Amino acid sequence: MVSVLAFDTAGHACSAALRRDGALIARRFERMERGHAEALMPMIATVLDEGSMAVDALDLIAVTTGPGAFTGLRIALAATRGLALASGVPVLGITSFAAVAAALPAERRRGRPLVIALDSKRREFYLQCFRDDAAEGEGALVAPEAVAQWLPPGRVLLAGDAAPALARLIEGRGEIELADGSGLADAADVARLAEAQWRPGMRPPLPRPLYLRPPDTTLPRRGGRLK
Repeated sequence: MVSVLAFDTAGHACSAALRRDGALIARRFERMERGHAEALMPMIATVLDEGSMAVDALDLIAVTTGPGAFTGLRIALAATRGLALASGVPVLGITSFAAVAAALPAERRRGRPLVIALDSKRREFYLQCFRDDAAEGEGALVAPEAVAQWLPPGRVLLAGDAAPALARLIEGRGEIELADGSGLADAADVARLAEAQWRPGMRPPLPRPLYLRPPDTTLPRRGGRLK
């Protein structure tokens, strides 16, 4: 069987989980707006300790690749690279969209499109549509005025930390249902998705961040430096 360490720092939470032999062995999850860098490694150490597992004994490390906060994504991907290089354990990236979608029971998703809406910390929404457990197209950064044209027709289930804001925006469209739950990625779901995708001998390249918008920059004043 497979042992998977997974973690997430892409959004408004920090989490780590250990899954082994098809079961969740240990999990830590904490909502936070900042402080992911300080929280992540102790969480990882805790779940490994609870599972009596050393990093180099793992079969797989999994991490969310975004979209999400730039700093958060860098924290998790840097930790992933360090652990992978030190241990030789392969790494698999899971999008934040897929992680949030996986938290919903299959019976809730069946028979209608599921739209994951994630907070971009700007007026736009990070959106991706799923149907029957599979992503339809690529994730997108969608402005509020373009949301109605972007959404699939008919009955739609909304999930994600920006789903309430999206539901308010399209109120009156009809046939919209808001899923229960936090709408945040959870390492426990990341581990489960990675376990399902993993095959013995897999050596995927190190994950790259999924950025759907350019980083925020401040133009320098004359003689100054870019911040």
